Amino acid sequence: MKMNKNIHTFIGCDGEYEESKIIIFGAPFDGTTSYRPGTRFASSHIRNESYGIETYSPYLDMDLMDFKIYDGGDLELPFGSPKKVLKIIEDYTEKVIKDNKIPFMIGGEHLVTLGTVKAIAKTYPKLNIIHFDAHADLRDEYLGEELSHATVMRRCWEILGDNRIFQFGIRSGDRKEFLWGKDHVYTNKFDFKGIEILEEKLKDVPVYLTIDLDVLDPSEFPATGTPEAGGVSFKELLSVIYKLSNLNIVGLDIVELSPPYDISGISTALACKLVRELLLQICR
Repeated sequence: MKMNKNIHTFIGCDGEYEESKIIIFGAPFDGTTSYRPGTRFASSHIRNESYGIETYSPYLDMDLMDFKIYDGGDLELPFGSPKKVLKIIEDYTEKVIKDNKIPFMIGGEHLVTLGTVKAIAKTYPKLNIIHFDAHADLRDEYLGEELSHATVMRRCWEILGDNRIFQFGIRSGDRKEFLWGKDHVYTNKFDFKGIEILEEKLKDVPVYLTIDLDVLDPSEFPATGTPEAGGVSFKELLSVIYKLSNLNIVGLDIVELSPPYDISGISTALACKLVRELLLQICR
């Protein structure tokens, strides 16, 4: 698989593939969205609006221009076949991992995470997942479909097994999800309390970080397909991300920005800043 240079990049991320540690790519898919579609537009909007922020982070006193980061653009994904979509994402991620680089995927709905996790788990069989979200995503099926953004963490569990998924910010889900989750995953409802345990539990293992942006309160982040009141603030999210600096993060994603539901653009601007901080955190 040849990695062609992308000219439409996130700000400061125009490095060559061979010299870059982090590889950004978009997964513009929302084919199983259960409420409000539009996440397929997220990655292109984030790239466009990233030029409204600076490459320099005053939070970390670091600058994207000091690092080589490759933005490979958006994958070309079919609309009607989640299985094909996941296979394309899996193949791309597998190439990135085999080249000893860190994949950073911008979704898209949350189902796209399953493709990256499948690929990364092949190289890192002891992979663990840190999952920030408003929703548990632990259903075994949704409306008769096993592949859905409402089932993605259940499918990931089938790959990883018990006690290797750590959820925070969860405040919505079916009763059966929460009952099932008690025996199979670690779930902290509503906020990030107790996240300090991860520094000890996950210090010697590879970690995948997946951030569903609806973990944020819709008063700060309205542009998502399934907004849930009672979420965390952007400052709280940033603070927690910085606490993960000592972990071995081998891949990550942000998902579920749906730009059409926020004509002001503040949600996309927030997502851009979060991407910058995540990139710099991994580069530290």
